[in-house]
Formats: sequence, structure tokens, C-alpha cells
Amino acid sequence: QVQLVESGGGLVQTGGSLRLSCVLSSLTSSNYAMGWFRQAPGKEREFVAAVSKIGGIRYASDDVKGRFTISRDNAQNTLFLQMSTLKPEDTAVYYCAASRQLEATTPTNVDYWGQGTQVTVSS
Repeated sequence: QVQLVESGGGLVQTGGSLRLSCVLSSLTSSNYAMGWFRQAPGKEREFVAAVSKIGGIRYASDDVKGRFTISRDNAQNTLFLQMSTLKPEDTAVYYCAASRQLEATTPTNVDYWGQGTQVTVSS
């Protein structure tokens, strides 16, 4: 059974940092492009950042560029999202995603989702 399990969310003050992790099971991570999405209450799920299958190409939304860094460790079947200089508008449930496509930058490309981890940034 394919599972993507996120961890690392929590409550942090404005300007703080968090590191999210996503462990893949029953998947060989190097066969999948990976990404992070987020969904705030009352809003649609939106793209945050993505990385290619072997990690050579990275993408980030304009909202997080320069503050968030995506990385992966295929030997550990793990995806990371280092978030810095957090803002209240970053508050959302963050989802890990795996795609057989070249890029995991849109929900329509995603084959597998994690269950989500809550990130709350207080002002």
C-alpha cells in the first residue's frame, strides 16, 4: 500500500522556521517527481514547491521563493521542505505529493497524496 506520511508541522511565530518531512513507503521515490502543496481554510489547494525525480530541478511558487527550500533524499525515500521567514499567510495544511509526470507542480499531475500536516503561523 502506497503511503506518504508528512511530519514536522506545528505552531510557530512570524519570522520563524519549520522543516517538513515526507516519508514514502511502497514507492521508489526516484521514480517520482515530488512536490508540496498547501490548502488554507476556504481556499483551493495550491502549489508550493516541487523537485524533479533525481533532484536536479526545483520549482517554487512566487509566494515562497527565497523563503522555502525543497529537497529530497532518495536513499531515504524522504522529501523535505525547509520553511523560513514564515508569515501568517503561510498558515495551511501542507500536503506531500508524488507524480509519475516530469513535474509535480499541479494537482492534476499528482498520483499520490499524503494526509497533510498543519502549519500555523501566529502574528
